[in-house]
Amino acid sequence: MELGLKDKVAVVTGAGGGIGRAIAIEFARAGAKVVINDIGVSLSGTGERSSAMAEETKAMIEAVGGEAIISTESVSEWHAARRTVEMALDHFGRIDAVVNNAGILRDVIFHKMDPADWEAVINVHLNGSFYMSRAAAEPFRAQGGGAFVHMTSTSGLIGNFGQANYSAAKLGVVGLAKSIALDMARFGVRSNCVAPFAWSRMTSSIPSTTPEEQARVARMKRMTPETNAPLVVFLASAAAAEVTGQVFAARLNELFLFNQMRPIRSVHAAEGWTPESIAAHALPAMRSSFAPMHRSGDVFAWDPV
Repeated sequence: MELGLKDKVAVVTGAGGGIGRAIAIEFARAGAKVVINDIGVSLSGTGERSSAMAEETKAMIEAVGGEAIISTESVSEWHAARRTVEMALDHFGRIDAVVNNAGILRDVIFHKMDPADWEAVINVHLNGSFYMSRAAAEPFRAQGGGAFVHMTSTSGLIGNFGQANYSAAKLGVVGLAKSIALDMARFGVRSNCVAPFAWSRMTSSIPSTTPEEQARVARMKRMTPETNAPLVVFLASAAAAEVTGQVFAARLNELFLFNQMRPIRSVHAAEGWTPESIAAHALPAMRSSFAPMHRSGDVFAWDPV
């Protein structure tokens, strides 16, 4: 099926390496022009900014016959996000897709988390996704079309230890994506989420000291960043014209569609409820439907295939 991406323009944030780089190259292979957005800092968002990684991605795109430019603007600042979108418009004359992939990690158990670590992660993942999407919304609306693909995570969709900041941001991204899908549908704009599985700079900090942890890391290393790129590029293409407001995941050769929050059980009391009657009647009726305290690894407990 024709993807319709020839000479379209895609902005990919966090495209200096890992999943973002793989997505940017896949866009180029599909015929799209790419804006590589990356500030080149460490996994924690610290250190001197550098364009070195983005330059590597640009060279890889050019090696497959593609065309790309580099933005070193931060997604976590509104005016900087606008400048990245303006770069696409100034250089290529249009913008057709935004992939909100940029991210940092500052993992720590909740009761020891510094507010600065909370704010930094929220700023990049959630605020950054809003700023980039909001900046692109204006040209998307004017041209009557466009696609957003937002990277979420099973840490937010399901849960994980030591990632309250990251989990909250990534679940917030799902709410943002759905709101964009609802608000901009009349302008032909689509908005979807992808929860990627890959061994990359974002996951290389996973501990691997015990035999069990080492086995887990070995399995994860089979899930290269490139295995996520086809789904993202598909969602940005004309072939996905009917797809919006959805949450997907890519795990090696597996693709998943996630459900979204819906009521699953109800109880009724004609006379209303008191705390005591909730404890006596509502709780027993609902207990069997409680969501278990699972982490992502509990739900995806089988080896990637």
